[in-house]
Amino acid sequence: MLIHPTAIVDPKAELDSDVEVGPFCVVGPDVRIGAGTVLKSHVVVNGHTTIGQHNEIYQFTSVGEVNQDKKYKGEPTQLIIGDRNVIRENSTIHRGTIQDQGVTRIGSGNLLMASTHVGHDCIVGDNNILANYAALAGHVHVGDSVILGGYTGIHQFCQVNSYSMCGMGSMVTKDIPRYVMVSGDPAKAHGMNFEGMRRRGTAPEVIKALRNAYKTIYLKRMPLEKALAELESSEIASIQEVADFILSIRLSKRGIVR
Repeated sequence: MLIHPTAIVDPKAELDSDVEVGPFCVVGPDVRIGAGTVLKSHVVVNGHTTIGQHNEIYQFTSVGEVNQDKKYKGEPTQLIIGDRNVIRENSTIHRGTIQDQGVTRIGSGNLLMASTHVGHDCIVGDNNILANYAALAGHVHVGDSVILGGYTGIHQFCQVNSYSMCGMGSMVTKDIPRYVMVSGDPAKAHGMNFEGMRRRGTAPEVIKALRNAYKTIYLKRMPLEKALAELESSEIASIQEVADFILSIRLSKRGIVR
């Protein structure tokens, strides 16, 4: 274990022997940090926080601090972070509240660029990119392989489904279905992330089916329930990716960005 002499690490904290703690970091008593994780400098890790393996956390980042919910009364809620995440300068990640499940959770392989914010009770999946100043309000759920452009804001309780994408400066107040690209203030849909699909090796016939599914939901100007019924009765509904797209809409509680 490599701990800089200017760092303050509570003796009750549980750090793997392979952890590096840089200058002027502060690590609280209820913190657990896994092998290979590096706190660069001036990082504060507080609360009941568990950080997995091989994460890189850059200077002036606040991890697991008291959340900004005025209902919070000091309950022992948690923050759980997975493996191989890169969390850049000035980012803030807050622990959960008892009004939800009591935990904020971040998966693995994520890149949180400088000055991003993950609010209380958020659930963030794997391999996402949050560009500079992107912010998640409380209770936001983000799937896998999502890209949030710089200065994107996500309203509390929104669902940002897997493989979707937000353009720079998007203000999102409703759920984003799987694969859909949005931008604007307020955010509106502008197609699907087909280029991302090609990069992941998605078959051309699947992309074609998703293109038709998008046209049914977004371009035929039908009421949403009628559009869903038409899509569900079509042949392409049997394709897994199309079924996943439909399900992400069906599960929406706030309504979808259209």
